[in-house]
Amino acid sequence: MYRPARRSVSHHTPRPLPTLLLLSLLLAWLPIRADATETVEIRGATFAIELEDAGQTYRLIGHGLFRYMIWTAYAGAYYQADDQPEPAPLSAVPRRLELEYFHAIEADDFAAATRDSVRERLGEPAYRDLLPGLNAFNRAYRSVEPGDRYALTWDGEALFLALNGEGLYRGGDPDLASALFGIWLGDQPLRNDFRDALLGRR
Repeated sequence: MYRPARRSVSHHTPRPLPTLLLLSLLLAWLPIRADATETVEIRGATFAIELEDAGQTYRLIGHGLFRYMIWTAYAGAYYQADDQPEPAPLSAVPRRLELEYFHAIEADDFAAATRDSVRERLGEPAYRDLLPGLNAFNRAYRSVEPGDRYALTWDGEALFLALNGEGLYRGGDPDLASALFGIWLGDQPLRNDFRDALLGRR
């Protein structure tokens, strides 16, 4: 009777994968952290999770889109000093607001909107007190094109306005700083949903 020959069974221990191949397989499963944790993107506008300016480290509190009627006007991100994680946009803590625009806006329109917004929110007496400093601030505005970004910063001692990283204004009035941040982040902001997004409430 025919019997098939038995196959020999190898008892050799499998050879380990080469070290470089093993490392490459492991790395393929690791998450890529740079894009996921170091920046956030809002309709093509990228904001850092953490940034440093003049020796002060700021950490992202929240971000969102500002919509006006049927238009998406700009994307924004709000930061505070990294040791001040509780949102306090009208306090003396170092803070920063960045706005990236999706449409062209004239400098005069920025100035008029800022002036009207501060007056509406503060009332006439407080507005008059801030008017000299507010006028100086408004003169610093420049027109923007899509993709341009303004940054408003209070570093704990001074107020700064920059456009695409270029400094345009420096002042030292904390009340003016709170009035300006209050346009977007105060009790009567331009839009409640935008404020809540910037403050990390949603």
